[in-house]
Amino acid sequence: MTCVGIDLGTTNSLVAVFDENGPRLLPNALGEMLTPSVVGVADDGRTMLIGKAARMRMARHPDLTAARFKRLMGTTKKVSLGGREYTPVELSAMVLKSLKTDAEAALGEPVSEAVISVPAYFNGLQRQATKDAAEIAGLKVRRLINEPTAAALAAGVLDREAESTFVVLDLGGGTFDVSILEMFDGVMEVRASSGDAWLGGEDFTARIAQHLAQKADMSWSALSAPDREKMVVLADDIKRRLSTAEESHVQTSIAGREVTLSLTPDEFNDATADLLARLRRPIEASLYDSGIDIDDIDRVILVGGATRMAAVRAMAARIFRQLPDRAGDPDHAIALGAAVQAGLVARHEGLKDVVMTDVSPFSLGIEVANEINGKFLENRFQPLIERNTILPASRSDSFATVQNNQTRIKVKILQGESAIASENIMLGEIAVNVPRGERGKESIDVRFTYDVSGLLAVDVKVHSTGQNYSDVIDNLAAAMSEAEKAKRLKMMEALKIDPRDQAENVALMETLKHLHEMLLGEDREYLQQLIHTFQAALTTQDPRLIAAERDKLHDIARQIEENYVI
Repeated sequence: MTCVGIDLGTTNSLVAVFDENGPRLLPNALGEMLTPSVVGVADDGRTMLIGKAARMRMARHPDLTAARFKRLMGTTKKVSLGGREYTPVELSAMVLKSLKTDAEAALGEPVSEAVISVPAYFNGLQRQATKDAAEIAGLKVRRLINEPTAAALAAGVLDREAESTFVVLDLGGGTFDVSILEMFDGVMEVRASSGDAWLGGEDFTARIAQHLAQKADMSWSALSAPDREKMVVLADDIKRRLSTAEESHVQTSIAGREVTLSLTPDEFNDATADLLARLRRPIEASLYDSGIDIDDIDRVILVGGATRMAAVRAMAARIFRQLPDRAGDPDHAIALGAAVQAGLVARHEGLKDVVMTDVSPFSLGIEVANEINGKFLENRFQPLIERNTILPASRSDSFATVQNNQTRIKVKILQGESAIASENIMLGEIAVNVPRGERGKESIDVRFTYDVSGLLAVDVKVHSTGQNYSDVIDNLAAAMSEAEKAKRLKMMEALKIDPRDQAENVALMETLKHLHEMLLGEDREYLQQLIHTFQAALTTQDPRLIAAERDKLHDIARQIEENYVI
């Protein structure tokens, strides 16, 4: 059964497949690659229109047309369409069903599985909504892939021999995502991702539409819905033409008036200055989280149709001090990358030398109470796996009771970035029994183990009794059979071994202790510092940091043995 890659976009959606010739896009029924993410109702009030047919009616029939509903995914909001209300999931399912039908027509065979791209900053509710839409459309989601990761994967497969550090700036119709990646020896590793789920090309279009109305002495609020939609369509056309011209203008009739709408690059920059400034924040956050200096970025890749805007290209060039690379058609990159991921899922022969790692797009942790000046501040969030941790990952920490005679600890499993626990998304809860005693006497270990499929294994151990509790949170995961889930969980078991108990770390620590006993004076003090550094690295439970420290200490231990051991 063919597994396709889908870019479910705010403005347009695409479907692609990976075959012996690499990733390729599949056309829709009109022979076009881009299917507008628009749903409409025909004049008969019953027939549903998907894609271009719906978009062409948007200006004339805004009450019978729905667009930009991707931004509502994961919320309880509904969209009124032709006298009936639809959820964002239902509307997205219609677009996915259309793409599925087009793919089956192009391939001549059934399509029931897909890898679907989502914004890197989509939270668990938004990701679950995407999977729900796919299920309604008759698609089993094999993997959700972050959009900039997909774009980077497409670029990397096309140039898999290169070793570089690069950043992907993905500005689509409704979202902006940034990912920083490293590529070496066929391995593509995501170092950090960030984004703004409420910033995209359509925000620039809306701002330009309002600017043009003001310039033409028109009150935006006074315009009728059809006239506002017409102004948005014209603004989008002017914006596109301004990407390659010094000035763009169009003559039209709006609200019974003949007007000439014009825009220069300077006017564009002034009207959208705050939006351009917002683009910088996710870039700065990604650089901070990755720990990579801006001068170490070898390549800047632009994807998403909105990166065609000259102001966006200029901003990227200023920040990174180099000309950005479009890496082909910016509208196609994400779908092609999703198809590559579909090929990896299917273990395609042409991708056997490609390895892709990813990071956690959000922090995972529990609710705690922090003691400050002898008083407990409740409703606090304590991350165990922080955002942009390379996956798979396993982290643990210890927590104690906060009340006298406390007999139960509720471990609330949360996802988010807020320091206030209740402002994050609750994924589950484990009730843990502990012996009655003074506060702080009883404690538990909580371990989170998270992998790229989205499975989160939570293990809790009571120190005094040795009793274990566990749960598997799979509402973040792609659809998988029970057998597949069991296989994943078995692989994750290896991650749960505390780094301090891993054989290679134990062996190195014993070697260091032996050398410490042999040395004297400053040499002994120096080695003691190194041991403390390694112990601190083990405490972080970060495999990359531990491996780096271990390699360094192996070399130092070898030198000491050569110099001091006869």
